[in-house]
Amino acid sequence: MEFQTIMLATSGAVAVAIAVVAGLGDRRRMRRSDPDAVGFMPWRDVAFWSSMIAAVLLGLAAKAWVAG
Repeated sequence: MEFQTIMLATSGAVAVAIAVVAGLGDRRRMRRSDPDAVGFMPWRDVAFWSSMIAAVLLGLAAKAWVAG
């Protein structure tokens, strides 16, 4: 494997990990017992954008791996 493919796959894996953590944070926010205790972190948006970035990076890594 080339260095570029490894970097794309690693970055995609990090983005997946961020999406999972953000998804758990959003689930925790939705199930809170005190509805007035809102946080400042937009977990849903973080989960969405990190999953989109992960899909693009992992797709590019797969394309580079197949072509290389």
